[in-house]
This record gives sequence, C-alpha cells and structure tokens, in this order.
Amino acid sequence: MSLPIALDFAPMEAESAEVLPVGEGWQYEPKWDGFRCLAHRDGDTVELRSKSGQPLGRYFPDVVAALSAVQASRFVLDGEILIHVDGIPSFEELQLRLHPAASRVRKLAAAHPAAFMAFDLLVTADGLDLTARTLRQRRGLLEEAFPALEGPSVLLSPVTFDPAEAAAWLDERGTGRDGVMAKRTDQTYRSGKRDGMVKVKPRRTADCVVGGFRYLKAQRQVGSLLLGLYDEAGLLDHIGFTSTIQRSQRASLTAELEKMVEPPGFTGKAPGGPSRWSTDRSADWQPVRPELVVEVAFDHVSGGRFRHGVTLLRFRPDKPPRQCDIAQMRR
Repeated sequence: MSLPIALDFAPMEAESAEVLPVGEGWQYEPKWDGFRCLAHRDGDTVELRSKSGQPLGRYFPDVVAALSAVQASRFVLDGEILIHVDGIPSFEELQLRLHPAASRVRKLAAAHPAAFMAFDLLVTADGLDLTARTLRQRRGLLEEAFPALEGPSVLLSPVTFDPAEAAAWLDERGTGRDGVMAKRTDQTYRSGKRDGMVKVKPRRTADCVVGGFRYLKAQRQVGSLLLGLYDEAGLLDHIGFTSTIQRSQRASLTAELEKMVEPPGFTGKAPGGPSRWSTDRSADWQPVRPELVVEVAFDHVSGGRFRHGVTLLRFRPDKPPRQCDIAQMRR
C-alpha cells in the first residue's frame, strides 16, 4: 500500500476516568462495544488492523466488502467493528468471528453482518496525512468526506459537545454501548499515546450469589469468587467473577468457603461450559453451596455475563440468595 500511514500504525489510546471531564474544548462520543480497528484502503486493497496491529480482514470479510464498495478509494479510518443483534451491539458475536475456519466465518457473517463505525479520519482521499491536525479539523474533514465513505454497513459515530447529553448516554440501559469517550478538540492524533482522550464507563452494582471459587495459582488461598444470578427458571447461572479480595481477608474467607464446598454450585450455566470467555483454568474451580451473597460493582454486561472482572464491594449476610436474580442486569 502507498498510504502515508503504515499498517502497523498504532491507534491513539485513552485514559480511564470515573467522571466525564467538562469545560471548553471537549467533545463526546459513545464508547462502542466493538473491536477497535484502523481501516486502510488503497484502490482495490482494503486492510483491517486491530489495536495490536493484527490483521482482522479474514474474520470480517463483510466489513472488507463494505469498505471496498464505498465511493472513496483511498483513506485510513479509525473506528470500531460492530455486530448488531436485535439492534444492540453484541461483543459475544464479535468473538465468535475469531474462528480459523473460513466457512464458519462466512456462515456467521451471513447470520449477523458486521458494520464499521467511523469516528476519525487519518488519511484523506487524496493521500493527505491528517495526524498532525487537531481533532476539530479531522472531525470536520471526516464529516465533509463522509458522503463518499457512507454505506449500509459504514456508519458515522455521533458526537456532542454537551456534557449533559453525554452524561445521559452513560445512564442509558440496554443500548449495548460501553460508556462515553471524551476527546480534546485541540489535540493532534498521537499514535499509541493516552493524551487528550478519556474513557468513562457506567458503574452499576448487583447482589450476586457465590457459586464457587478458584484458588490462587501457587497458594491454597482463595483467588477469585465465581458469581451467579438466578434466572427466570430458578437456576443459578454463572455470570462472572471477582478477584478483588483483600489480602487480609483471604485466609478466613478460604476457611469459610472450604466448609461450604458441595456440588454442583451452579445449577444452570456453569464455569467450564461452552463459552468464548473460557480459558485453560475454566474447569479448575470448587463448587460451594449457594449461601454467600456479595455486592459487586460492574461496568458492562454482554451475552448475559459481566464483560470484565467486577469489584467486590461488601458481603451481604442480610440478603437472601434467592433474591439475587438476573433482572438486576437489566435495571
């Protein structure tokens, strides 16, 4: 490719924050629940690269086709690959695409086509490198160029300069968005850096039942608690874990949990079952009687599970386990 930005060019990163920054010079965008991607097109060649520089085109041939079909024949876009299921971005469907069999990828793409959500323009149709321009300039050029970039599966990310509107995005439920990005409008594009861009995720809490635990890798002390919620059928489903246990609590908590060890732990979905979240240690856990309730803080739910490890806030001896239901994830 003859573009002025190499395929291994690292995208700009963001710092995490608890609250949205406000004041002059900030713009806000939804934080999309997708795969970050730099999309390069030079004539008939389209390349998709992940944050780490890995090629993504083989997993998302539908996105390659969509970007090949737009009017503009030369560009580099920064954005997210998304797969919508019932109108909501599904990270689980994205992970299913990371499959070695091309036939499987084609089948998944036919069932749930992916889209590219653009939020920054790094190289223009005439080959101009915009990374030394400010975000305000780049966004303006992106909006000017978008009629030549737009397609059914190539979308322009919304933007607002109103912190109240951005805060409302954080409070919305059931959208599949993963938070809000705040960006300095006077900032140039700093490859691989975390200057001038902030991500804020909504923090919510849930009361969960401990259905099992894992030991620390090299010690016989509890390393993580496996969390469950009761579904509509009254089955305890595994929905995530927390490993934020205070060191001073580990010995006493381990002793308490070991007295509670009793299969099955989870009566519905259990660790070690078919899941894109499974790891080599997924089956290495101890089931316990569903008696212990903890309150945790979480930021995002995908596929009926916590997307990330959650923060342990406190133990809830006052809370009946049966009151810990899956409806909390939708509130």
